[in-house]
Amino acid sequence: MSNELDKLAEAFKREGPVLPREEARRSAISAAMAQFDEENAYLHQGSPSAERLKGQGNTLLNSLKRKLSMTLNNKNLGYILTGSASLAAMAIVVMNTGLIPDLETTRNARLAAPEPASAVASPEEEREQSSSDSAALLQTDVPKGGEPRAVPKQEVQRQDGQTSTKMFQDRVNGSGGNARIAAVPQPKPAPGAAVLKERRSVQKKRRVERMALRSHFVSPMPSAPAPVRERIAPPQYEAQGRDKFAKSDPNPVKVVTEDPVSTFSVDVDTASYAFMRASLNRGVLPQKNAVRVEEMINYFDYAYEGPADKTRPFKANVSIMPTPWNTETKLLRIGIKGYDIPKTERPRSNLVFLLDTSGSMRSANKLPLLRQSFKLLLQSLQAEDTVAIVTYAGSAGTVLEPTKVANKAKILAALDRLHAGGSTAGAEGIRQAYQLAEQNLEKDGVNRVILATDGDFNVGITNPEELKSFVERKRKTGVTLSVLGFGMGNYNDALMQTLAQNGNGNANYIDNLNEARKVLVKEAGSTLFTIAKDVKLQLEFNPARVAEYRLIGYETRILKREDFNNDKVDAGDIGAGHTVTALYEITPAGSRKRLVDDLRYQQPVASAASDDGNEYAFMKIRYKLPKGAKSTLISTPVTTAAEVATAAGANNDSRFAAAVAAFGQLLKGGRHTGKFSYDDVIRLATGSKGIDTYGHRAEFVNLVRQAKSAAALEQQK
Repeated sequence: MSNELDKLAEAFKREGPVLPREEARRSAISAAMAQFDEENAYLHQGSPSAERLKGQGNTLLNSLKRKLSMTLNNKNLGYILTGSASLAAMAIVVMNTGLIPDLETTRNARLAAPEPASAVASPEEEREQSSSDSAALLQTDVPKGGEPRAVPKQEVQRQDGQTSTKMFQDRVNGSGGNARIAAVPQPKPAPGAAVLKERRSVQKKRRVERMALRSHFVSPMPSAPAPVRERIAPPQYEAQGRDKFAKSDPNPVKVVTEDPVSTFSVDVDTASYAFMRASLNRGVLPQKNAVRVEEMINYFDYAYEGPADKTRPFKANVSIMPTPWNTETKLLRIGIKGYDIPKTERPRSNLVFLLDTSGSMRSANKLPLLRQSFKLLLQSLQAEDTVAIVTYAGSAGTVLEPTKVANKAKILAALDRLHAGGSTAGAEGIRQAYQLAEQNLEKDGVNRVILATDGDFNVGITNPEELKSFVERKRKTGVTLSVLGFGMGNYNDALMQTLAQNGNGNANYIDNLNEARKVLVKEAGSTLFTIAKDVKLQLEFNPARVAEYRLIGYETRILKREDFNNDKVDAGDIGAGHTVTALYEITPAGSRKRLVDDLRYQQPVASAASDDGNEYAFMKIRYKLPKGAKSTLISTPVTTAAEVATAAGANNDSRFAAAVAAFGQLLKGGRHTGKFSYDDVIRLATGSKGIDTYGHRAEFVNLVRQAKSAAALEQQK
């Protein structure tokens, strides 16, 4: 290899340097520097390894030359040096043969050694040197009829009298070489434009190769660690148009002479109202089956009089007023207020959070909101209460064993670790949650599983009837089941209602953090602490006063007449301090606006006794104490003493409840509301808001306004 290099050096001696005209030389230098600056404008001054690229290139090239001269004797390499192969190919060959030394060690040793002051150049000198080096290495000349050959460039004189490094000479001879290149006083003519263009192309190619060598074979100096990339969250699950609700038609008008008794199970759920609100906030009317008027009415608090003590767990309140949407009928309102347990008397709670972490819960209004909601619930619990967490996705498992609320940090940490993914094995999750609650049973306390899900059970037992049978049997163990629904587009309300009603619990829908605070903090007592179970209500109407009646709402809670006295028949529960409201629209006897005509072949029923002339109906309530098996009966007549002559004369609670009932009926089609409109609802509700501490009634008025312009169906995404 050394012989080949010597031959190449002798060839250059014989040819001598080709010196261009001064004007052409300056033009070439200027063009090279401009090209270099343009192509390297994005690079920072200096390099991560604290060395200029030129110095690194010199080090690498010298190493290649020395090692090749000692170990390789391949004449073909001479052609490599003259341009038949790239520098990158040379470096790869040498690296594969283990000939390049540890450049990191070499560089560190060189950096440690003192360097003369003359070796330090200004940035302007560095750029000039780089351009000169490139031009010297890559300058070519094309003789007549021959191939291009490399031509060394003469030394460039600086204004301060110092000469630049002889790049080509150093590369041929090494740091200690003795070969010199004789100067030829007569320069050759400057190359043409085509030759200059070809030179620039070759120059660009070689610069790229040197950069590639540097990136592969030079170890950079330690630098600041690269920033850690933030974990890319999986796309949010978004379903549309797959919400499931049980079909329910409005209750029919019944004739008192034919069917004088109305029986139903009380309901304290509010899921329908929150779902309706979420729909309207998205600019879409809720589907009719999503609207349960009784849940909309019971969403609000009413100032009912409560019982004096806990020996009688609730008290009934009755009022009668003209119907706002029909001047020929009257509105009978029944309100029940439950006994509120003082915090000091509340029993211990054994709660199991059963949380859906399947892929369908990935949306922001599902699992993230769920975590925040359960953190709020912890604020309502006492230090001695216990909390466990079971999650289910493709399979179910215990995330947190029963833990005292006093150790809140551990519970919060478990909630923060939850993430969504996989299918939905809801039935298996319910089974494990009940098992965990039974293992930690509080004999005289509250034992409850709180299921939080969008209801999308798609693995294991998915039949609602099977799940219903399971939770019915588990009621006997003393463990109840409440449901919190989350999300839209895939919400299975029908299944949630089935589970809550048969699990002796409540069903609520959480569409935002304010709703979570209302249900789990403000109303925590009524949500968790049951004061009466299997509460049933029955009204017998007096045909002397009432010709027709219609129960507004409660379509899914209707009971048979004989079910009222049967303690084996399950019914609704009432929590501590909770209120329950039911509305009947009644048509007075003798009215010409009755909806049902008299029968031709039936004899009219005899009028009631004279001493019952002031009674509209007789009301009976049956209930069981939380640990009881036998029901207790409360009865009271509904008389004219509770009646007011005009709607304006009724109290705010009665008129506001009527406004909510009218709105719910309009959303379901308005079969019985006549010409009553959204604007009429707004006027009635605005004039009866009364004391609205939490702004819920004002929010209702705004929702009615939104319904006026809401779309009938959500646009397809």
